[in-house]
Amino acid sequence: MKKWALILLCALMAVTLFVGCTPKEKPADVIKIGIAVPTADHGWTGGIGWWADFKVEEISSQYAEKIEFRVVHSANPTAQVADVENLVSWGMNYLVILPHESAPLSPIVRQVQADGIKCIVVDRGLEPDNFGYIYLAGDNPGLGRLSGEWMARTMKAEGLTNYVAQGGLPILIDTERMTNFFAEMDKDPSLVNLEGKDKYQFANFSPQDSLKLMETHLQMYPRIDAVFCQDDDAMIGALQAIKESGRTDIKIVMGGAGSKAVYEMIKAGDPLVRATTLYHPSMIADGIQYAVDVALGAKSDDFHSKGSSTLVLIPSALIDKSNVDQYYNPDSSF
Repeated sequence: MKKWALILLCALMAVTLFVGCTPKEKPADVIKIGIAVPTADHGWTGGIGWWADFKVEEISSQYAEKIEFRVVHSANPTAQVADVENLVSWGMNYLVILPHESAPLSPIVRQVQADGIKCIVVDRGLEPDNFGYIYLAGDNPGLGRLSGEWMARTMKAEGLTNYVAQGGLPILIDTERMTNFFAEMDKDPSLVNLEGKDKYQFANFSPQDSLKLMETHLQMYPRIDAVFCQDDDAMIGALQAIKESGRTDIKIVMGGAGSKAVYEMIKAGDPLVRATTLYHPSMIADGIQYAVDVALGAKSDDFHSKGSSTLVLIPSALIDKSNVDQYYNPDSSF
């Protein structure tokens, strides 16, 4: 009898040791942060995905016992709605989202906010804007203003007069950029927009479309001193058209956003690409950090109960050879 009791005691001790060696389970009150971003359809959105993954990897180990992250990359608005619904089923407490498009994503974000999930919306605000969330946006008016200031100042200093400008898409952020750009250029009457005062055509944030538009400009105008593209992706196409044409009259080509490729041109002393302005996809990392700060009590969650969004603006900046090293990340996809 004593022998069987000893065997039973040993078995119980073995079970206890086995249970004690199992991986530690996450506490039931772990904070869950869901992050929904588009898949890459051009360089900037590719950068959004890269910076989302980078930021989560960077901070996950620091908060492994407190916060769990899940990143989803969605191919279109319909898929993004479904991905947000899956994040709700997963049990997220916070949503960080860069919407594919504002209108189709607004209802689902409004619903999860009403269910108590705190929302940080990056880059593209929602429609209608009648509930409480953080709207973390880049400074599109600032991008246009800084670009116009730099181009006007540089053209005047170098005796340049004629320029053309390319827009992105017929959307609000594009209008904000171009309106503020022209406001600076129009201060000096010696600077001539070859398309006509404050006129421009759209390159759709596309290198291919920018190339075609630049080819048209090159055919129409025998002398162009400067080109403003307001987008670094599109600017690559304009540069290609200029180089293939063999034209040497163009002295300045300026984009916007702050891509790694353009930073490298500036660092290398490219004679045409000497400056850009900041509207960087790392803003998604800022959105994730904002959610973490709210979750840990470093920032207030009062925005959640308001009747409209709370704007948090990321300032633009002029980037040239004097400060490009502060912004350049060799590992970034954009």
